[in-house]
Amino acid sequence: MENYIVSARKYRPQTFESVVGQQALTQTLQNAIRQNHLAHAYLFCGPRGVGKTTCARIFAKTINCLNPQNGFDACNECESCKAFNEQRSFNIHELDAASNNSVEDIRSLIDQVRIPPQIGKYSVYIIDEVHMLSAGAFNALLKTLEEPPSYAIFILATTEKHKVLPTILSRCQVYDFNRITIPDTIAYLQKVAANEGVKVSEEALNVVAQKADGGMRDALSIFDQLVAFCGNEITYERTIEVLNVLSADYYFQLVESALQHNVAKALLLFNDILNHGFDAGHFVTGFAQHLRDVLVSKDPQTLPLLETGDAMRARYGEQAKHCHPVWIFQALDILNTCDINYRTARNKRLTVELALVKLCQLGVAQQVPQQAAPAPAPKPEPAPQPKPEPKPEPVKIEVPQAEPTAAPSIPKMPKIGLGFGPKKEEKPENTNDQSSMTNTPPQEESNRPFTVDQLRDAWVGLAAIHSEEPRLKQLIENYTPAMVDELIAEIQMPNPWQMKEMRKALPGLLTQLRKTLHNDHLQIELIQAEYTQEQMAFTAEEKYKLMAEQNPVLAQLKEKLDLIIE
Repeated sequence: MENYIVSARKYRPQTFESVVGQQALTQTLQNAIRQNHLAHAYLFCGPRGVGKTTCARIFAKTINCLNPQNGFDACNECESCKAFNEQRSFNIHELDAASNNSVEDIRSLIDQVRIPPQIGKYSVYIIDEVHMLSAGAFNALLKTLEEPPSYAIFILATTEKHKVLPTILSRCQVYDFNRITIPDTIAYLQKVAANEGVKVSEEALNVVAQKADGGMRDALSIFDQLVAFCGNEITYERTIEVLNVLSADYYFQLVESALQHNVAKALLLFNDILNHGFDAGHFVTGFAQHLRDVLVSKDPQTLPLLETGDAMRARYGEQAKHCHPVWIFQALDILNTCDINYRTARNKRLTVELALVKLCQLGVAQQVPQQAAPAPAPKPEPAPQPKPEPKPEPVKIEVPQAEPTAAPSIPKMPKIGLGFGPKKEEKPENTNDQSSMTNTPPQEESNRPFTVDQLRDAWVGLAAIHSEEPRLKQLIENYTPAMVDELIAEIQMPNPWQMKEMRKALPGLLTQLRKTLHNDHLQIELIQAEYTQEQMAFTAEEKYKLMAEQNPVLAQLKEKLDLIIE
């Protein structure tokens, strides 16, 4: 039985041209070989499965080729190339830093660097996952990496460049590898499928490429898994079944249900998704990604942002014709809010279902104001209502009669002064003027008598009204007005600063009190009280004297017992 070789090894690129998705880097390496501008140290960094180690091997094989083709391609016929292809070359050394990360391992490598190559020009040392080296191993490598022998070239590969010491980075030429795009992955998998005699749909390859997340090695591993399950014919349905991927058909149907305002169908589709074992949180993020793809499909300028195959691209474009951009924006906002609330929600399923209901109601919400818009049409009918214009005429007759008395509306001015120098003479005049206008009820309402308890309750109520002003609330709670006369109250304040603050706030407070008590004649006066500092006792003697003043029996007890204060 012939030994099976996985596709990731069987179809590993052997030339720079066969490397997928890294044209800029491979072109730079080819030019360096052609011009003989080789650095002594390189750092290849990027995600997994994008060709870092593969390019390092091709580069090492090419620079040691005895008969290079076109100046940058290995001939595969010389002894150096044959030794490399048969994995017996002594010019290329690979080291796994994940398992050889100690100082002793690097020291043995340095000792090996001293041996010149037997065949070829260079000894190439490929150190994979170099970020796994310990700090001591990095320091042991520094000197050799900076000034290696003329025949030694180091190629470091890593997936986490930020973990490599800056001193190492400064000694290397850094090459950043890109993730392989979905179209490039699909194209390469189609070539592999053709060579293997496997019939596969483009939709299935699109799912494989998305699952691989930019790594060709992962894509080839998934392809082998599908071949083992499906045989020589791979379909989209069998692919999503094996990989446990939510079918894009659900997303397309959900968008159609939302556009048709079909809440029942949307909820049934979501229930079917849950019954197939898919997570509701992943569904929300996948649905948002679907709407994003629909949005970028509406404009030819943003179409390159859609990383799918031609078949799926056409399907997205067809659905984008039926979706307005504003609707997509609102739908994305709803799903984004659902994604944020999903993590903290107790009833997670209900959270997602509410989001689906909102999606289905987007169009309905826009139609409601359009249907209700005709309602304001009958508003022109009230136009004839100005007919009761004769009513204002008797008012106009009374106004000129009251003008001489209404003009002295100055009686309200004492409210602005709020107790500072009341003008009692003007108030009777005001009451007479108002009596001349036959408005006696308001006068009685504004002069209602009140009790001390009512004044205290009204003053305490001011603290609740000004609860958002801490300083003013504290003043109101600390100082309560005391009645001096039937309409005059006073507040004694020993603190000059608080006196100043209360003087500023008193006008507004007095206005509120007058409205609450229904008496405009209420006046409040501020009196500067004498400030006395409380005597404080610090020493034992002072404390004893203070206690003896409050309780003379204590002094008698001290004399009888002959006590000493300590």
